Amino acid sequence: MTEKQRKKLFAVLKVVISAALIYFIFTKINLKDVVEVFQTSKPFYLLCALLLFIASKIFNAFRLNLYFHQIDAPLTELSNLKLYLLGMFYNLFLPGGIGGDAYKGYVVQKRFQPGTKKVVAVLLLDRLSGMLLIFIYGCILALVLKNEFLFRFRYLFLVGIPLAIVIFWTATKKFFSYTLPIFWKSFGYSAIIQLLQLIAVFFILKSLSIEMHMLSYLFIFLASSIVSVLPLTIGGIGSREVTFLYGAKWLGLDANTSIAVSLVFFLITALVSLTGIFYHFKKPKLEATES
Repeated sequence: MTEKQRKKLFAVLKVVISAALIYFIFTKINLKDVVEVFQTSKPFYLLCALLLFIASKIFNAFRLNLYFHQIDAPLTELSNLKLYLLGMFYNLFLPGGIGGDAYKGYVVQKRFQPGTKKVVAVLLLDRLSGMLLIFIYGCILALVLKNEFLFRFRYLFLVGIPLAIVIFWTATKKFFSYTLPIFWKSFGYSAIIQLLQLIAVFFILKSLSIEMHMLSYLFIFLASSIVSVLPLTIGGIGSREVTFLYGAKWLGLDANTSIAVSLVFFLITALVSLTGIFYHFKKPKLEATES
């Protein structure tokens, strides 16, 4: 089988898996109830969620550019924002954002020649930096939630936060020492990014008139953010909703409402990502900062 055939097969598998997951989700919920939740949503809070999501993505682009500059690929912030938006557009159709990352890596390597290994490394570190903060916020919420099962592991969550930071810092120092000078700055950006997205989800909950169990929904959102990165579905659709579905059942939440929250977040992501189609037809010129 040729590389082209493998890519086509993988694309078909993504569509099949996404369709299967979506079908499975809607066999487990009442679609009418989900629609009713949408119909009663409050536009002002949805607008707040949209703006916060956009802000989180701008900071995400800034964080990635930190890494690019560290490997002598000095993109201007504007060029990087355009490239990041194009990557988001590709992520709608490619598995787990990997395709969008691959494109960004390809054009940065072609323009600045920092070395393929370094480009791949910083793209990976950028993603792992975000997941580290998702894990940390998840541990914090797990400690706050009044859940009997999670309470049993409270000491693991307490130890897990500093341990995760130490492991990530040590691994960065050992394998990617050239990025160590920006470790804490990247960490700070990641903290802001994930906090903005958590607040965005909070406003989604407010828009859907959800006042109870907000921390539980935020905890499920963080878990779904990790699951959606897995390269199994189109843009993470389906995998995030399945996480919300089972998370809701596990934490005693309403499944229909939980799915509605997930779908609103996906629609906001899709809306912002679709604006990148402009740069699909007019590829952004990668300009370098003046030395």
